[in-house]
Formats: sequence, C-alpha cells, structure tokens
Amino acid sequence: MRNTFPDPPSYYAAVNPAPRPRAALRGENRADVAIVGAGFTGLSAALHLAERGARVVVLEQARVGWGASGRNGGQVHTGQRHEQDELERVVGRDDARKLWDMAADAKALLRELIDRHAIDCSYEQGLIHADHKPAYVRETHAYAETLARDYDYPHVEPLDRDQLRALVRSDDYHGGSIDHGGGHLDPLALTFGLARAAEAAGATLHEGSRVLRLKPNGRVVLETAEGSVIADHALICTDGLLDGLQPAVESHVMPIANHIATTEPLGDRLQKALTSRAAVSDSRFVVYYFRPTPDGRLLFGGGETYSTTLPNDVAPIVRGHLEKVFPQLKGVRLDHAWGGVLGVTPTRHPFVRPVAPNVLVAAGYSGQGVLLGPMFGKILAEAVAGQLGRFDLLGRLPVPAFPGGTWLRKPILVAAMSYFALRDRL
Repeated sequence: MRNTFPDPPSYYAAVNPAPRPRAALRGENRADVAIVGAGFTGLSAALHLAERGARVVVLEQARVGWGASGRNGGQVHTGQRHEQDELERVVGRDDARKLWDMAADAKALLRELIDRHAIDCSYEQGLIHADHKPAYVRETHAYAETLARDYDYPHVEPLDRDQLRALVRSDDYHGGSIDHGGGHLDPLALTFGLARAAEAAGATLHEGSRVLRLKPNGRVVLETAEGSVIADHALICTDGLLDGLQPAVESHVMPIANHIATTEPLGDRLQKALTSRAAVSDSRFVVYYFRPTPDGRLLFGGGETYSTTLPNDVAPIVRGHLEKVFPQLKGVRLDHAWGGVLGVTPTRHPFVRPVAPNVLVAAGYSGQGVLLGPMFGKILAEAVAGQLGRFDLLGRLPVPAFPGGTWLRKPILVAAMSYFALRDRL
C-alpha cells in the first residue's frame, strides 16, 4: 500500500520557504550510486559520496524533507537509541564503547555540517529528560553517573523534583536530568541545507520520482514511472516509508505515525510551562517531547498511530496530551498540527545491512534520526568506498524480523504498544 499522508500544515513548512521544485527523473540514467530517499540519511550519503567524486542520483517520491526528516520534533539526543548499559549487555563492552564513540562523532558531524554549509536551523543547546514516575528518578541519576565515570561524559546533570519542576512547570514529573551536550533544531531547515550542500558537491536530486522497482543484477536498476537509473550501488534511505519496495527491509522496519502541534506565540505565558530554552523528552514508552520555538511557541509531540494514513485533524490528538502535562495551557490555540511516519524495529536498534548485492540500507531509527541520520549517511558512503568498519559494527546490532512478517507485524506491534501505553498510565 502506498503511504498516503498529506502535505501537513506544519510549523516547519510555515517558517521555511520551500526551495524550487526539482525535476522528476526521466529517461535512462547512469550513476555510480543511486539513493532512494531525500532525508537526513540519503542527503548526507549523497553529499559525502559526491565529495569523493562519485556520480550520485537521489530519488525522492515527493519533495526533499517530505518524510520524517522534515516533520520530527528536532531533538538531538546523546548516544545511540538505547542506553549504554543495555548496549553493553547486548553487544559487549568493547562494541558498546565503539557505538558511544560513533554517536559522539555523529554529534560533532552534525555541528560541522551546520557550520561548514551555513545551515540556519536554529540549533540550541540543552535536552531535559523528565521522569513521569518517581521510581525512575534514581535510575536516571545513576545513568548520569555511569556516563561520567565510564564514558568520559560529565555533561548530564541530575535533577531532583524541585530542580526539574523549576525548568518544566508540570506536576506530571518527579525529577530527571539535563544533558547540556544535547540540543534541538529545526529539522526541515537542516534537510533543506543538506540538499543544497549535496547539489553543490555535484549530486543530482530528483523529486516526484517514486521508485517502483529495484532490481539488483550485477548493476542495480531502479525504475520510476518515467525513468530509470542504472547504478553500481543503491542505498535505501527511506526509514519507515519504504512502500513495498524491498520486503527484506520491511520485515524488520515498521512504519508508525507520530503527531506534533505548535501553540500560538505565547509571549510571557511560555514561562508558565518552560523556563529554559532546553528541549524536553520524558520517560514514557510512548514518549512526550516538547520544546520552545524561536518565536515563542510551545512545540509538543505526543500520540502515535499505527497507520501511514494520518487523521484528518491531528490537533485534538495532540491537545489531549499537551493539556495532561500542562493543564495551565488548557484551551490555548494550536496554530499548526501535523504528523509524519517514522520507522521502528522490534529491538529499537537501527537496521543497517546489505539486503541484496550492492544494495545497502540504513533505517529504523526509532526516534533517534536527527542525530544518527546524517552520520549513518556518511557511514553508507564509507561502505560504498570499501571502508566497512563502522558499517559492520552497526550490522552486529540484533534486529530480528517482526513476528509474523509484513502481514502480522502491525497487529502484533499495536498490541505491544497498547500494553506499554497502559504501563505508562499506571
């Protein structure tokens, strides 16, 4: 089934002028590398490959930034999707350290790309973790100690109940931490900037060019409605929007929809909810996340659905979650409300693998794509060039197929997510 979510009236689309449309792919084309998807991963891969001198063609079914890269909460976390103690348990201490170093490199790469290509994406420092259950606070503080002691990262400051509530004015939270090395940004502005950089380096971007078939046979052939690309390598960088193209990926990566809204400009009322410029994400399995925008709004994300067709009216879904956390904002006007589709895996580890001869994939970021997407694009470029160290490291993360394959994965995931959502409320 084709992913059919509409162009959303998003805050990001309202504040970022749309670039000129890129032409759709037509006729027969040749490339060293063809990339499916013009989001963080695909554009970063295109940039790094083009800088190496490769002929690169990027195929985007809609517009640059149309997928999760241009719609998400914009939060820049530290580390991989799982905490380090969990990674140590799964892959061992040595690989866990390498994954930590990779994530540190990802943060440095993100800032380097922003600075080198003069991308104005409103980057701000600070990311608060808020615990919605008292029992979680001790674990959060212990993890801050672990990072300082074992991973040379002293930038996570534990917060008790009063310290947390001085920053996040909600009775919903009981403590947490603030990561002074985390941050937040405008993801659509970042995506537009990466696209400009990739084109300046020599990559060719085609919009309105949905890939209908991908046929690996020595060289890889990618076919759209009006054209084709014959490439030595293909990179699948679509996250949750694969749309039937590669079953070997879809059995491991499941699309889910998340919803976001922004309030009207709040002026001094914003201080009734947030007293710092840091972003916030909480301890719920179905996470709430929110942050101030540069023009004084509250951007709030909450609520997931398990369909690639979004509701006609997203605002009421988000409003219920927002007013649960901040009842003092009850009735506030919501100026923008939208959703987007992201990819999750059964273990919440990213799915980075070869899936056919000369076909590589990086997907399933499970909400960590702002940090990891640009780095994983660079790692795909390294793999194409024969530098496999970091690519193979990611391949050692366990990502089994969803039980039941592509047919039963949805009802099984819905049941599991409903269970965890119930636990959040208890």
